[in-house]
Amino acid sequence: MSPLVLTGAGVSIEDVASVAREGCKVEVTPTVLERLVKARKVLDDAAAAGQQIYGLNTGLGANLGTSISGDASAFQRQLLDGRSGAVGEPLPFETVRAVMFARVAMLAAGGSGLSPHVFVALLDALNAGVHPVMPSLASIGAGDLVLMAALGRMLIGEGEADYQGRRMPSAKALMMARLAPVSLAPKDGLSLINASAGSTGSGALALADALSAFAQQQQAGALTMEGIGANHTILDPRLHLARPAACQQLAAKGLRELLARNEPPAPTTLQDPLSIRCMPSIHGALIQAIDHARLAAEIELNSAADNPLVLGEDELVLSTGNFHTASLALGFETLGLAIAQAAAACAARFIQLTGPGRNGLPKYLSPLGGASAGFVPLQKTVAAILAALRHKANPVMLDFLPVSEGVEDHATQTLLAVSKCADMIALWRRLIAFELMAAAQAIDLREGLMLAPATGVIHAAVRTHVPKLTEDRPLGVEAEALYAALAKGSWQA
Repeated sequence: MSPLVLTGAGVSIEDVASVAREGCKVEVTPTVLERLVKARKVLDDAAAAGQQIYGLNTGLGANLGTSISGDASAFQRQLLDGRSGAVGEPLPFETVRAVMFARVAMLAAGGSGLSPHVFVALLDALNAGVHPVMPSLASIGAGDLVLMAALGRMLIGEGEADYQGRRMPSAKALMMARLAPVSLAPKDGLSLINASAGSTGSGALALADALSAFAQQQQAGALTMEGIGANHTILDPRLHLARPAACQQLAAKGLRELLARNEPPAPTTLQDPLSIRCMPSIHGALIQAIDHARLAAEIELNSAADNPLVLGEDELVLSTGNFHTASLALGFETLGLAIAQAAAACAARFIQLTGPGRNGLPKYLSPLGGASAGFVPLQKTVAAILAALRHKANPVMLDFLPVSEGVEDHATQTLLAVSKCADMIALWRRLIAFELMAAAQAIDLREGLMLAPATGVIHAAVRTHVPKLTEDRPLGVEAEALYAALAKGSWQA
């Protein structure tokens, strides 16, 4: 795999996923290092001229009025130690890599004043696979500095790190990777941690998952339309041009392509239930929500989000609120609601497929009839999953308290919004697995049905994991296997 070369712009969520999940190496252009050198000189010159600079010669938060003098490196270490208050289960390996890469990308955009040798040390640790053990509970979305403190401490050889699948003291991990702990110049500690890299990195991974789950949801929806004998006229492009709501033309086009064949089948009904008939509208709104969240995440990945901010070209150091991520939080809250809406429709289609019999399908999708349970017990599982998903759709970005003596009196809870959205994507994908199973069964029970080429491939992919139901058997294990294929990238359709 070719290395990813950072220029300070143009980083995508796909880049984050490549580095975090595939181990892609990262390089930077000479221009990035030149930008860092220039910003560091502007910062040092401003400090030498006597300017008050937050986190360099002043305390943090409510200690803003406290002047800092003496050993600057010692204060930066104290800054990291004092903010190491995160608790809870450590973030997963791939999430920590996403967070590290997000911080590297943001620093490459310039504006931090971080010493170039510290930037290189962070990049080297990422490429060597040395990852801080990063507890998950700390961020309130006004920057992720308490969460990120673990990263800063790892680079100076403190705390714990994961290396080659083993948890160990950071100093040992660095030594085994033939890296050395770094020394911190004024503001270096703050530059490492006072940004939204935790929220942005984990958000990028969630968006990558949302995109793949959406593609699978389109496939499941198309397979349901085949299995239930739906009326395809709902996908006529003229209908969506007449009311061109959020991306519904794009959603309808995707479904048309999945269902494309020389002769469309005759519909079994004039109008289908809303979970089928309104699929383009529901999925279109989801496409738009993904796009908005992507825009917010990629702005963060490619921007200078530091406080204070070093404006290299203007030779100024100014305090900012650029670490605050209201737009990113709102993007993921909105995405969560859009996912919940799509998931509810997915669950409704499953109920339609597995109910008392619709459009000529046998009751419960059972070929046996009589007392056979068929697919109907899974309706309870689907209802339980949807309830858990809907619970997580409740917004959290207004749930904050003033902290630091009221200096930090607003927050966004971005990381929590991202985390619950990621949980919702996993639950939604479970519902997609159930819909695929039911739709494939319906197709097998509909005599003489000729599938479109694309839906034929989808049906075959389902059948590699879940055989046709010919008698009652435990379906939960098979649903789990199909979900795993969808989630882990082994789904071939």
